[in-house]
Amino acid sequence: MIDAVIFDFGNVLSRFDVEIFIRDIAERTGTPRDHLAFALKQLTPTIVQYESGLISSDEFFERVSHHAGITVSRRDFREAYCGIFAAIPETLDLVRHLHSRDRLGLLSNTNEWHFGCAIQPLEIFPLFEAVSLSFEVKAMKPAEPPYRDVLAKLHLPAERCVYIDDVP
Repeated sequence: MIDAVIFDFGNVLSRFDVEIFIRDIAERTGTPRDHLAFALKQLTPTIVQYESGLISSDEFFERVSHHAGITVSRRDFREAYCGIFAAIPETLDLVRHLHSRDRLGLLSNTNEWHFGCAIQPLEIFPLFEAVSLSFEVKAMKPAEPPYRDVLAKLHLPAERCVYIDDVP
């Protein structure tokens, strides 16, 4: 018997496109798009640290700005960094439908900024009974802590939950 449905955020509840961030920062700073894309690829460990809650938003901003060699305000950087999402209406409708009969959870590899600007403002966010975020549990999927956290918050064993993600 299934008692809860747990959703991932990225590419499940909302699409995201990092290219939007790259283009936006390129326009704001006059930095070539290819330079920014290369710098971001090199910063993958920093992005993982940020999504794992091991560095602050300020430190993330400073590291990316320094490594990419860009001068941009923190506010403009955050606005561009958060502007990469587009809600998926069909999945939001599914969440609304399931809420009437199942308990709902949210489990996502994410960071403080994306949570505050893209996840929390979703009109369906209050429908989630349990929320587990990588930056809060200090671990990213596929490591066990985020899964164990959401199950503990739901007070359910894994066998009684369905997890919907875009990544196997």
